[in-house]
Amino acid sequence: MKTKGAILRELNTPWKIEEIEIGDPKAHEIKIRMEAAGMCHSDHHLMTGGIPMGGFPILGGHEGAGVVEQIGEGVTDFEVGDHVVLSFIPSCGKCRSCKAGVANLCDFGAMLLQGEAVSDHTFRIHTADGEPVYPMTLLGTFSPYMVVHEASAVKIDKEIPFEVAALCGCGIPTGYGSSTRSGDVRPGEDVAIIGVGGVGTAALQGAVIAGARNVFAIDPVEWKREQALKFGATHAFASVEEAMNEIGNATEWGMCQKVVVTVGEVFGKDVDTWLSITAKNGTCVLTGMGNMMDNQVTLNLSMLTLLQKNLQGSIFGGANPKLDIPNLLSMYKIGKLKIEEMITRQYSLDQINEGYQDMLDGRNIRGVIRYTDADR
Repeated sequence: MKTKGAILRELNTPWKIEEIEIGDPKAHEIKIRMEAAGMCHSDHHLMTGGIPMGGFPILGGHEGAGVVEQIGEGVTDFEVGDHVVLSFIPSCGKCRSCKAGVANLCDFGAMLLQGEAVSDHTFRIHTADGEPVYPMTLLGTFSPYMVVHEASAVKIDKEIPFEVAALCGCGIPTGYGSSTRSGDVRPGEDVAIIGVGGVGTAALQGAVIAGARNVFAIDPVEWKREQALKFGATHAFASVEEAMNEIGNATEWGMCQKVVVTVGEVFGKDVDTWLSITAKNGTCVLTGMGNMMDNQVTLNLSMLTLLQKNLQGSIFGGANPKLDIPNLLSMYKIGKLKIEEMITRQYSLDQINEGYQDMLDGRNIRGVIRYTDADR
């Protein structure tokens, strides 16, 4: 079928809305009519080259929610009409990682940037001229239709608004899990959240719900600091340097047992700064993405060893998507998790470049593309 999508044809150029061709679902695949797509910073990394895809053109988008329209051969877990969230990391349930309880490291993840469908290693999406298109994490939610492997979809409650559900494809479980799973925040611990955009605000809520004593939100944007206090932060600062004395005084200079880094782009030179507010035997969780070509890290190795600190990477917040996405949405439904309040503005697909500029300018916690018939 012919539809349209937000395409990148080269680095450091704006998103362009183009006509694309979406193929029919093959074995173990489903076709989805998209209703909403989250605008995550990771898709901006496609534009800068921080996340290198297998080629161009690229169809962006890896957060989204919609309705199943067609199912391929062998699909048993979905029916036409089901509401689903797209999980940016698929979960096959069969590989060693899935069986070991770390479904966020599913073996299908090795294929996410190659563009070829996991079912048969061919391309599902083509341009109007017949060029293969590389969809972000084998999804491409910046299009009103998608064909994806069933391992990349999670069935959800039909009462959940699509714009809310969309954020649970990446940002909510990534942030929440960075605190509760990768960080393992315990009641009474002191926690710092570095960067309080969409992922950081979810991490902040995770720390609060887990019972943290003090939650220090650190972000250079004043408006985001104000919002962080509304989401449960006890303190808010513009920088680690500004926060240092206050964190020290509030923790009797024990510092933070957990530091969760959810900035839009991680730089190796900043790692030691984040470890400086991490307590003895504490954990600094790196969730924000750095450039894949950046392998230089500033780190005081002696202090890392002598104070027995932990530096922990985190992808998808350590989440099990098939379990955690419905659980987080159930928490939203009863009012325990604020997701709707994180959506600062909704955009049309044609406004995608405006939406990303708002993100870069610090105007949004999370922007969402909401699809209408005009987009199809």
